[in-house]
Amino acid sequence: MEGPGNPVEVRALTDQVHAYLQPDGGWGWANSGLVRGAEASLLVDTSFDARLTRAMLDALRPLTGEAPLRLAVNTHGDGDHWYGNHVLPSSVDVVTTAAAATEMRGLTPDVLANLVHAELPWPTRSYVRRAFGAFAFADTGVRLPTDTFSGRLDLDLGGTVVELLEVGPAHTSGDLLVHVPGSGTVFTGDILFVGVTPVMWEGPIDNWIAALDRVLGLRPEHIVPGHGPPTDAAGVLSVRSYLEHVRREARERFDHGMPPEEAAADVDLGGFAHWRLPERVVVTVDRLYHEFDPERPLTGKIEMFEAMARYDASRFRPRRPHPTPG
Repeated sequence: MEGPGNPVEVRALTDQVHAYLQPDGGWGWANSGLVRGAEASLLVDTSFDARLTRAMLDALRPLTGEAPLRLAVNTHGDGDHWYGNHVLPSSVDVVTTAAAATEMRGLTPDVLANLVHAELPWPTRSYVRRAFGAFAFADTGVRLPTDTFSGRLDLDLGGTVVELLEVGPAHTSGDLLVHVPGSGTVFTGDILFVGVTPVMWEGPIDNWIAALDRVLGLRPEHIVPGHGPPTDAAGVLSVRSYLEHVRREARERFDHGMPPEEAAADVDLGGFAHWRLPERVVVTVDRLYHEFDPERPLTGKIEMFEAMARYDASRFRPRRPHPTPG
């Protein structure tokens, strides 16, 4: 089963802001954060299941004694950023974008529980269980956000201002940034991955690039991605370059009539090939093909996991030697 290679870390970015980091940033191992004010604290994202979320709350509890946890923000609709909501005390309100809340209603923990235990063909079954088999979805309840917004929402935790900035659709339909201007910090959710290949479930890609530009425009000192270690502007620019590179490569193959899965396998990832989970390029290329031709139906997520599994399996399959002439 896939899982973090090192212990989780509570990292102080400033006196008011801490990052909760889950290595190694693969499927489901997402980061969270805590922002403290004089009167209350805010949690950025819960974890993928109840056990992981309880462990996070226990680790953060020494920081919330004088400023109790009163609010949680879900940065988007992927389960590794909100399935732990039901573990939060009832006194904690949960907020996200209206678009993310709509997506959450169709992607509850039972969906992934059923996927993990489904009788899928090889290599999809092996891939899905490696990706998600470490998480206890069956023991995880459903708590949707209590409040939603669109555009922008400003919060005051008692002298500590937090700005929630909607930047989706991009990675998903309802992505947001959590900006703490007084601490020079941005929690990006999955607008940013560091050392891990991005995956574009929604798009359009121009929105995602614009979201990265927005992060840069805030000029933060501390940037906490949804997956991977904290970074600076260089980490943001790397993901921007990846998206532009894949778009160029996909467009060339689209114009030559190459099918999307074949095109993804043919893309040379170059300097990005060492990032974890390179097979996610299959999803991004598929979504780009839909952008190039809006009449082309979107491929379902199950089919996308099947395609990623085939890409992943092909990377490790021994190549047959070419026959020797004569």
